[in-house]
Parts: sequence; C-alpha cells; structure tokens
Amino acid sequence: MNIMSESTVAEILLVEDCEGDIRLTREALRDSKIANNLHVVMDGVQALDFLHARGEYDGALRPDLIILDLNLPRKDGREVLEEIKSDDALRLIPVAVLTTSREDEDVVKSYASHANCYIRKPLNMDEFFKVVRIIENFWFQIVKLPPKR
Repeated sequence: MNIMSESTVAEILLVEDCEGDIRLTREALRDSKIANNLHVVMDGVQALDFLHARGEYDGALRPDLIILDLNLPRKDGREVLEEIKSDDALRLIPVAVLTTSREDEDVVKSYASHANCYIRKPLNMDEFFKVVRIIENFWFQIVKLPPKR
C-alpha cells in the first residue's frame, strides 16, 4: 500500500547535529523506495528558520515529516518540538523524535508536546539503517499525511 503517489517526492527535514547520524540517515534514505529530498539543519534555530522559510531558508519547502533529535545546540529539540506543535501553520507536520536519550522524562515530555513518535537511536549501524527505513516506510507508505497548507 503506497499512500504517496509515485510522482510525489517526500520532503524530509532532519534536525540533527551529529555528522555521523546525518551521514547514516542520508545513506539509509538514498536507496529508498520513496523518492525523497532530505533537508538537514544542525540546530534548533536553523530548524525553525527552515520551517518558517526565513533567512537563508527563504523559499524552503514545507516538509512532510520532521525527524528531530532532542539534544541540539542553540535551541534544544524539546523547545523546537513545543514551538512546532503550538504553531497553527506547523502543528500538523508529523514529528518523529529520533534521539539517544534513554530518559523516561524525555519520552513523557515529547509525547506531552505532541510528538508523533519517540524512537531511541540504535547503537549499531545496521539497526540505525533499519530504524530510518521503518520510519520512512511508516510515514510514506502506510499512513495518510495531512495535505500541505
């Protein structure tokens, strides 16, 4: 079952400050069944600038999915999630938290801030690839995403 049409390109925003995890995510999505554009920002301030298409991100496309790390410089991912979900123009964009945090408090706070899912980053490369592909499969082949506004 493929919810996205074959001519649709999935716009994915990865908010991640770890170069290694960016590289692994890019590689996992490169051989994807779903055509995608992966946009990467490395801190929370850049994430919000991208989402509001301001500054260096003027004209940025609205993502279909945000993959968000919690531990970010300049503006923490927890704050970014709260800002996204409290903004009428952004709140319908699904946010998948993908983080190293093993703290139950982060899980609870993320869901309380309306994260769409919380996934702990696997420690080995093969599992990381598997998780990224599962995220992609779920959000772009199984669920029906809201139309872009």
